[in-house]
Amino acid sequence: METKLLVFSPKLLILLLFSFAAFPSPSSSRLAFNFYGASCPSAEFIVKNTVRSASSFDPTIPGKLLRLLFHDCMVEGCDASVLLQGNDTERSDPANASLGGFSVINSAKRVLEIFCPGTVSCADILALAARDAVEIVGGPMLQIPTGRRDGRASVASVVRFNIIDTSFSMDEMMKLFSSKGLSLDDLVILSGAHTIGSAHCSAFSDRFQADSKGTLTRIDTSLDKAYANELRKKCPSSVSSSVTVNNDPETSFLFDNQYYRNLMAHKGLFQSDSVLFSDKRTKKMVEDLANDQNSFFERWGQSFLKLTIIGVKSGDEGEIRQSCEVANG
Repeated sequence: METKLLVFSPKLLILLLFSFAAFPSPSSSRLAFNFYGASCPSAEFIVKNTVRSASSFDPTIPGKLLRLLFHDCMVEGCDASVLLQGNDTERSDPANASLGGFSVINSAKRVLEIFCPGTVSCADILALAARDAVEIVGGPMLQIPTGRRDGRASVASVVRFNIIDTSFSMDEMMKLFSSKGLSLDDLVILSGAHTIGSAHCSAFSDRFQADSKGTLTRIDTSLDKAYANELRKKCPSSVSSSVTVNNDPETSFLFDNQYYRNLMAHKGLFQSDSVLFSDKRTKKMVEDLANDQNSFFERWGQSFLKLTIIGVKSGDEGEIRQSCEVANG
């Protein structure tokens, strides 16, 4: 599938950087396009090649990388703190237990440490990998600035307050996004990430109720009845917690605007998806995006850029880790 190249000028980047009201990041102005042009010219190629190779063996990788970036940037900013291992780290919190894609980031880092030791941050690798993941499955090809530095700390206790729960109301989601400098439009656009990826059955179990025999019944009437029956078959009440369901039941491995069509057909997997179409503040936007994939791609590029520069560290802040899973000694 042909992808559309979306190029952001430095002027547009500056305008976006200074549009944040509640979550300013002064250091983000020190990011730059082609930041590694002199210090590690092959950096972006190495990351993209790693992502492409991993995705060819495991088609679930793109969705995992995109979700991994969300869980990093929404908690303490885009500083790769979600990659750090250890007790009481973000990664150890139950809300992050189902995250994946770590091995792809670690693989890219190992190669980069051979060619450009101590140069490319894990935070940049993660942002680039998520960007490339979208392109690899048919989404727009984007330019994003680099120069992020890695955080030295990672604390589990801050995770739950900064991650969207699948049962969130519109107001709850808006409040959280606003605290990160993201708008209502960004909420609708970035929710489009659910056009790829998968979720464990427990993530949408609140839409069903089990009787004494364990039989599930749809209790959320905003969910299409036929679709609900499909989910019940895939997720019986006794199902193992390891069972997953595709976020998008139609084009699960293609980054497109099918997600918004699903919402209009009442086939949003999560309550937090369905509310985007039922709420009058966002319904028209969902309809517009469902009817215009080019518009979705263009607006995705803008919102994705804003996501990747939340709370970044640059300049003298943070560090360049030698290993993405361990802070430097």
